[in-house]
Amino acid sequence: MKRQSTIFFLLFSIFFLASFSNPSYRMARLKYGGGGDWYSSRTALSNLISYCNEELNTNFFEEESIVESGSSEIFNYPYVFATGHGNIIFSDDEAENMRKYLTSGGFLHLCDNYGMDNYVRIAMKKVFPELDFVELPFNHPIFQKPYSFPNGLPKIHEHDGKRPQAFGIIYKGKLVCLYDYETDLGNGWEDMGTYPTDNPETHEKALKMGANIIHYILTN
Repeated sequence: MKRQSTIFFLLFSIFFLASFSNPSYRMARLKYGGGGDWYSSRTALSNLISYCNEELNTNFFEEESIVESGSSEIFNYPYVFATGHGNIIFSDDEAENMRKYLTSGGFLHLCDNYGMDNYVRIAMKKVFPELDFVELPFNHPIFQKPYSFPNGLPKIHEHDGKRPQAFGIIYKGKLVCLYDYETDLGNGWEDMGTYPTDNPETHEKALKMGANIIHYILTN
């Protein structure tokens, strides 16, 4: 098992280094089982890609990829985004694959579009039975660069009137999974006018926070 993990790490590292010597790489959306609408926030990633390419000088392909939880293709992406309103389930094999991906240098961003909280926590406990989500402090590097968010996650959409919270899974001192709760960054990335409450200010805040996430991944 140790040798297998080492092989996965080496393969991922080779790809990861190659991807940044190549000017083209991709963001991916996670297609998961359980019945949740994994395909929601349809324009979120395309807008985040455009923003990062323009503001951070990244070179992401303009279109997102779709990757399944148990697929070996997941190792091709430095950033995987998952959102929805309902259930999310990982089989034993999918949970094992997700763990290998995340412990080998990958990053999973879970975005609660509303109603995912209980399911997300159960699913990720299967991936990391020994770890729990912890709330990230406001001084965490992900809130610092390139844009400053001194109060942590910006509030984008109202769900239950609670404050926005950023939860993370920390593996061997490294943030490998970010879970944004009571804010819905993905909805904030979508095309303006998708929701009646949209406004340019929150749209910009959401994209800036998204850029911080990508910056953190690429520099850590």
